[in-house]
Amino acid sequence: MPDGKLNDLTIYDAHADAWWSDEVRWVRALKNMVPPRLRHFDRYVAWEGSEVLDLGCAGGFMAEALHDRGARVSAIDPAAEAVAAARAHAEATGRDIAYAVGRGEALPYPDDAFDAVVCVDVLEHVEDWPTVLAEVARVLRPGGWFLFDTINRTAAARFAVVAMAEGVLRLLPRGTHDPALFIRPADISRELEGLGFVLAPLAGLGPVGVTRRGDPVFGRVPSRLVLYMGAARLTPPPD
Repeated sequence: MPDGKLNDLTIYDAHADAWWSDEVRWVRALKNMVPPRLRHFDRYVAWEGSEVLDLGCAGGFMAEALHDRGARVSAIDPAAEAVAAARAHAEATGRDIAYAVGRGEALPYPDDAFDAVVCVDVLEHVEDWPTVLAEVARVLRPGGWFLFDTINRTAAARFAVVAMAEGVLRLLPRGTHDPALFIRPADISRELEGLGFVLAPLAGLGPVGVTRRGDPVFGRVPSRLVLYMGAARLTPPPD
């Protein structure tokens, strides 16, 4: 992987064979982020029996957590090797998850297919996030929930994510993020409202401690300057 290449998504395939091994620090960090994300999303969705799409599933941490909550899970990601690792782990552990390789800008699902779409650690990597949101609106059923997090477009986020997490602490591989792709809350709110969503209050997400291995533990934090989580409900059409 070329050092310094911005928004380098090859890391997901490059580490696919170690995704479930707990050997790679930044992969462990992604795994540690699943519980606080779900604690926030649990406020909005009753998962049991729901049809749910994990958009940008990588190696399957969120998809398996959603399955374990009783959802019927489909999951998709453009990283083919990561998806293969996710599928293999699900099969080995007896989880029925429908994995696919594909992009958020052109989802291979019919209209009104899902009760919820979960999209974490994704929107700050795609080149055309408004098109991804339009696809989410298309595949969601009226009244369904779009649950997401992303990185704010602030100087604080650039410092925390790029300078510190990638450059100094090496919690992430260098080049994982391109700050030009970070998204302001006002921008995503405006786009979602234009698609017919009603947005719940946003919440901050950040480190709140460390594990015995020195990995960050994540939770809700007061500030949304770096990472923020959101929930938006697709309003039914008028009668």
